[in-house]
Amino acid sequence: MTFPEAIKTVLIERYLDFNGRARRPEYWWFFLFAVIVNVVTQAISGGSMLLSLIGLIITLGLLIPGIAVAIRRLHDTGRSGWWLLLAFVPVLGFLGLIYFYVQPTDPETNAWGPPPVR
Repeated sequence: MTFPEAIKTVLIERYLDFNGRARRPEYWWFFLFAVIVNVVTQAISGGSMLLSLIGLIITLGLLIPGIAVAIRRLHDTGRSGWWLLLAFVPVLGFLGLIYFYVQPTDPETNAWGPPPVR
């Protein structure tokens, strides 16, 4: 999956889809996109209240699809989406989630469906 395909899949095709599975490229390409968007919006806001508000709206708009793709990525590794709550554990929770996200795709059908085609 390429960068544009991942963005299209996460933002258009599966914006609110918390079911199913997402392969590593889909998750990491979207993660990179979200980081780039946030850095750019912070850079151009430059203290302007209006631009800061627009940046906040964009960040909030990326929050739900970000959570959805993260849950689908956990499903792809054979874990429940509830593991995302590890993010609330300082430092170790974040490292645990990174470890889960880099795991290879479960090649068999699991509780969340067959492996993604792309």
